[in-house]
Amino acid sequence: MSIGYACIAVGVKNAKLSRCTLKNASEDNIRKITEANLNALDAMIDYNIENKIKLFRISSDIIPFGSHEVNKLEWQVEFKDKIMKIGNKIITSGMRVSMHPGQYTVLNSNRQEVVLNAVRDLKYHNLFLDTLGVDSTNKIVLHIGGVYGDKKKAAENFIKNYRELPSEIKKRLVIENDDKSYTIEDVLKISSEVHIPVIFDNLHNKINQSQEKISEFEWINICSKTWDKFDGKQKIHYSEQKQGGSIGSHSDAICLNEFLEFYNKLPNKDIDIMLEVKDKNLSAVKCINSMVRGI
Repeated sequence: MSIGYACIAVGVKNAKLSRCTLKNASEDNIRKITEANLNALDAMIDYNIENKIKLFRISSDIIPFGSHEVNKLEWQVEFKDKIMKIGNKIITSGMRVSMHPGQYTVLNSNRQEVVLNAVRDLKYHNLFLDTLGVDSTNKIVLHIGGVYGDKKKAAENFIKNYRELPSEIKKRLVIENDDKSYTIEDVLKISSEVHIPVIFDNLHNKINQSQEKISEFEWINICSKTWDKFDGKQKIHYSEQKQGGSIGSHSDAICLNEFLEFYNKLPNKDIDIMLEVKDKNLSAVKCINSMVRGI
């Protein structure tokens, strides 16, 4: 089992990511920020290796405006050596990485320009992972998208547009249940049509439940069957509701007792768990140490 965290390493020296606004996205600024962000990623990877963290989500913002037409920089050429050096650290350490495009990457939109932008964004994410040199077990995670007044048709749009994606993206793409529109049952139905791995998100499942009322551990077991050998270990997302926060808000830290109760009930311990939590690496280290000590 590997336990990991997403995008930002809290309290790690030289690991802060930078951004710029579209207005300030000149070629020079994009170049400077790209270099700074790659240095920050390098620091995060070093931290992960030192702390035995084998699972990590790389921020989509690592290359500023990576899929936007404003970015004319051939970053995959100019920074190839640096990115490949980071990738070699990831591979030799046995770390598994992923990326997770944001809410505006919607493959099932009924607006063609939105779909085209989504495909462009997926190509950017895939290119970054390819430039790292990591294999197809290092995934791109995507939500299904909107409902647009007709969930059945919207799901069909996703399937149609997925089938038209380049094969290299299909090898990396995995889908996840969300907290508003698509339950784990909905996502599994889509998976059965296009044979795409499914990530189970426990907090999303609590908020947006399927009609079939079975336990989250049964859903995890069903999802495991969508993962083929070339996809790597089954991966799930784990988070806890923030006390007093809006529904779906992630907790500031993982409650170890709650996490261990969840872990002990898992039908298969050979699984990767991505923590989605505000204190990021701090909770990851805490959970990893609890596994090592057998708490």
